[in-house]
Amino acid sequence: MRCYSVRVKNRQPPVAARPPALWLVSDARNDAVLERAIAGLPRGSGLIFRHYHLSPAARRARFDVLKHKARKLGHVVVLAADARTARLWGADGIYGAPDRMRRAPGLLRLATVHTLREIAAAHSVDADAVLLSPVFTTASHPGAVFLGPVRWRLLAARARVPVIALGGMTAHRARAHRIARWAAIDGLSTQSSG
Repeated sequence: MRCYSVRVKNRQPPVAARPPALWLVSDARNDAVLERAIAGLPRGSGLIFRHYHLSPAARRARFDVLKHKARKLGHVVVLAADARTARLWGADGIYGAPDRMRRAPGLLRLATVHTLREIAAAHSVDADAVLLSPVFTTASHPGAVFLGPVRWRLLAARARVPVIALGGMTAHRARAHRIARWAAIDGLSTQSSG
């Protein structure tokens, strides 16, 4: 009995059993409207905090503000960082390439993938979900090659974990293509997200 109580005491706070279906991704482009965008999400959505453009101290301060706001509204908060930093900052999980998912027990692990090989890599590190992108053309990479909804579905069908669509996603596109799980930067930060 003693071993059980020690193990329970050291566990991380519980994270949703399944990753949320809707994710807001933070970026320099949407920073000015993030509080409003977070407030507009359905309860139990997710926030992926990136903000790579900030210095470490400013990044931490901005994360703390947004984490507090998101948690008050029942959202899951994931940090684009290693597991050690995510734990130190009080995040619910980590976001990044599959090779960054190792040694992250107790944290929600969202792996970014673009190919079948990367989906397999996410499986090998027991990622909880994958963000498969880009589905459509994006503001951050105009003119870059994108998957399109048909190829996205073919790749998503090979994943053994929930697949979250990323890249040019909006509420309108999610409905039109019957994509249940999706994430966006601009598509959830503007009034025109539908």
